[in-house]
Amino acid sequence: MARWASIGPYRLLTALSPGAAQDPAVRPLLSPAHAELARTAEVYLDCAGQAGRTAAELGVHRQTLYYRLSRIERLTGLDLDDGEDRLLLHMALKAHRL
Repeated sequence: MARWASIGPYRLLTALSPGAAQDPAVRPLLSPAHAELARTAEVYLDCAGQAGRTAAELGVHRQTLYYRLSRIERLTGLDLDDGEDRLLLHMALKAHRL
């Protein structure tokens, strides 16, 4: 059980109808075959795009992180340098947890 005040962005996501937060661009990333890429994307976004922090949290070399981010961009068609694309990806990843 979690307190409402402590669930952050999930408060907004719970107000959406089921499936409303799913996006076709993110769907391939959510397949079991790409679970590690999805985790990489979420950690990267949770770390505010800071490569050093993300690599440390994932326990990978920075070059590995950059390679994975490139794969995420190719797989989804999203540009991780674009704020709206990052927001879409982040919210879709969080919604997938619900």
